[in-house]
Amino acid sequence: MTFQREIYGELEEVVDHFPKYRIKILLGDCNAKLGKDDIFKPTIGNESLHQESNNNVVRIVDITT
Repeated sequence: MTFQREIYGELEEVVDHFPKYRIKILLGDCNAKLGKDDIFKPTIGNESLHQESNNNVVRIVDITT
């Protein structure tokens, strides 16, 4: 298992113990670039600094939704 997968796995375990609120806010440097892809519009709307997403954002969105 890579270090990155280990970190995201631990993060997911922590977030799973949070109360099930409608909104979760995750702050930190995850090197996640959330692009303007249609699939992420329910998460971020039309606002994004990036045109394209990277793999880290998929992990973060999966963990927090």
